[in-house]
Amino acid sequence: MTGSSTQGIKTVLHPVSDLAAAKEVYTALLGVPPQADEPYYVGFDVAGQHIGLVPGGGPQGMTSPVAYWHVPDIEAKLAELTAAGATVKEPARDVGGGRLVATVTDPDGNVLGLLQDQ
Repeated sequence: MTGSSTQGIKTVLHPVSDLAAAKEVYTALLGVPPQADEPYYVGFDVAGQHIGLVPGGGPQGMTSPVAYWHVPDIEAKLAELTAAGATVKEPARDVGGGRLVATVTDPDGNVLGLLQDQ
């Protein structure tokens, strides 16, 4: 083990089929309006976590929620995970503002997200 740490799960993205309907449900659940409200993404920040709604699963084709582990060094964590048997699903990419995201699958096909803020 390289000992690179995680900062915990702080971001969970949910694929949704009806963004407007999902936005109403999550607003009721979380008790706050969304901080990001675009046709391609609705995001809520509450209690130190970010909950995102992705219409149609977005370009990555999400079919179930993906939890994103926040890490200080995404490339080091990708190397550590692949050495341990994970498979890279999506390599690290910048999604804006210097935020890097990547996904891997564990040996059972579960998707694990990684997120690094610059």
